[in-house]
Amino acid sequence: MASISTSRQSSMTDAKVDNSGIDSGYTSGQSDYSPSSSTANLPLMSLTKAHISHLNDQLEHMHPMDILRFCKIMFPNLYQSTAFGLTGLATMDMLSKIQEENPESRTVDLIFLDTLYHFQETYDLIDKVKARYPNVPVHIFKPDGVNTAQELENTYGPELYNTSSELYDWIVKVEPLQRAYDELKVAAVLNGRRRSQGAARGSIPIIELDEERNIVKINPMAAWSFNQVNDYIKENNVPYNALLDQGYKSVGDWHSTVPVAEGEDERAGRWKGQQKTECGIHNKKSRYAALEGKVVQPVA
Repeated sequence: MASISTSRQSSMTDAKVDNSGIDSGYTSGQSDYSPSSSTANLPLMSLTKAHISHLNDQLEHMHPMDILRFCKIMFPNLYQSTAFGLTGLATMDMLSKIQEENPESRTVDLIFLDTLYHFQETYDLIDKVKARYPNVPVHIFKPDGVNTAQELENTYGPELYNTSSELYDWIVKVEPLQRAYDELKVAAVLNGRRRSQGAARGSIPIIELDEERNIVKINPMAAWSFNQVNDYIKENNVPYNALLDQGYKSVGDWHSTVPVAEGEDERAGRWKGQQKTECGIHNKKSRYAALEGKVVQPVA
């Protein structure tokens, strides 16, 4: 059984590797970082499911900062995907501290998907983050071919998030994230999912393989509660979204995010009243296969 083969390997050498004994894993592409050369190739790397299970057993009871230290060394082309929620901000703050420990090491850059429908408070937070954490670069990806919500609506019509939720997710989240993976040659990505958020996230491991996207997904704070994350933010004076002081706990697009009532799940304010718990980037990519050809350029 062969290992997972990633499309982000175009820059690898032509050396032949026998993976016939590997039942599942991933292979990394070229890293832009090397102590001696910016174009040197990293060795081909594969992880079996058994090895992933072993790593998860070892990481389960480690502090997230230690998990991040391990992942920063272990995984080439490591990035963090974030919408600047509390968990992502705590992860980013830890990464900044780890970078300060070894300034010459390769940074773990951020990937932010600008759906064009974020709250102004979210955009304000990004400016604060850039000023506070100059050693954590931010890459912003927007829907293909558009820069504003009006341009998006000129192409697909008003309120696409209501008229075609699946198409909306594909255009503003799924396709831009895949484009980010491809352009940045991402091999592994950190995200902010936690088990305490419930629903499909209730049993996530620290490390998992997204075989459809050929990506290693890492949930460094999977075992932390909302209160643990919130305490970290306060204790370390991490900037956060001003909406969190107005009853919000999880902030997404303005059209599908509301404050959370006392006693409600922290993600209860996302897609209120809808049969939906994820925005698309954590669903199977194959779910959107029929929509790939629907990304078009805006009408002039």
